[in-house]
Amino acid sequence: MVFEETQAEIQRMVDQGVIPGASYGLINGSDVLQRQVGLAAIEPQKLELWPHALYDLASVTKVVGTTTVALQLMQSGKLDVSRPVHDYLPAFGPQEVTVLNLMTHTSGLSGYIPNRNALPAAQLLTAIQALPISYANLNHRVVYTDLGLILTGMIIEKLTGQAVQDAITTRVLRPLKLPDATFTPLADQTVPTVYSSTQGLLRGVVHDPKGQVLGRHCGSAGLFASVEDLTRFAKLMLGQLDVPTVLPQTTIERLYQDWTPNHQLRRSFGWNLWRPLEHQQPIIFHTGYTGTLFMLDRAHQTGLIFLSNRVHPTVRNGNFLPARRRLIAAWLADIENLNKE
Repeated sequence: MVFEETQAEIQRMVDQGVIPGASYGLINGSDVLQRQVGLAAIEPQKLELWPHALYDLASVTKVVGTTTVALQLMQSGKLDVSRPVHDYLPAFGPQEVTVLNLMTHTSGLSGYIPNRNALPAAQLLTAIQALPISYANLNHRVVYTDLGLILTGMIIEKLTGQAVQDAITTRVLRPLKLPDATFTPLADQTVPTVYSSTQGLLRGVVHDPKGQVLGRHCGSAGLFASVEDLTRFAKLMLGQLDVPTVLPQTTIERLYQDWTPNHQLRRSFGWNLWRPLEHQQPIIFHTGYTGTLFMLDRAHQTGLIFLSNRVHPTVRNGNFLPARRRLIAAWLADIENLNKE
């Protein structure tokens, strides 16, 4: 297993200063490659990367954690995604919006919450439930938002009696025996995110503002994990690891389908879908604002785990998104080359 183009693109991102460094994993069947390149931090001083380094996954939390627990509740019959959100959260007004809408980003949720990042957690959750929806977008357009998975997390709390992050820990992280993943990391185990001369280095604290406010009640961000953790999770999603107490393979297979209302908008439960022309089955993937990327190709038994801190030392990084697109293209090209061998 080589993935030459993929590895070269990651090295190029480091060499060109797009990111300080990265930890990455590449899966091809039973073969796994895990490496670190570059640095964990460059401000206020250089910090070397290390195996099992914990990264702030940002929105990848949505699919590793919240979506997985929601699928468990669907499997057990406790959650019916075709039902209105209002049935589970009576304070949520629009009765046309279903749980499936939340999980596929087709809910039409819109609006602005004044002073959002300064509100106490309870007030922020109340404000989210009171947001209006765009009926032009409901069922017809994917508009990616954290709010859908925050609300899904609230439903999980109603059904399990646990804070959503506690539910993820007890129902996903521990049963899967993920070696490092946690919502409460020690600072020196984590790769830093932003740095400022006034506030210093953000390390071991979730970068996402809503995650900081909501804490254990945030279903959209907050998980810290290593490449080693996501490699094990990837093996479950690829069908190489069987842990039916977390998710049976029959349920996982449903993820590789378009679950938007008209089956045309390329979203599954939580996950985004990518269908290259030569693929019969979509690739599932998700990104995170902090610089994370998780892609899984069940048909070809391949996976890409890319963890970086592109917000270090600052979020002003206009070169990252074009570089990430080149990385995805390189990985897809490597898969195509593997299939020709």
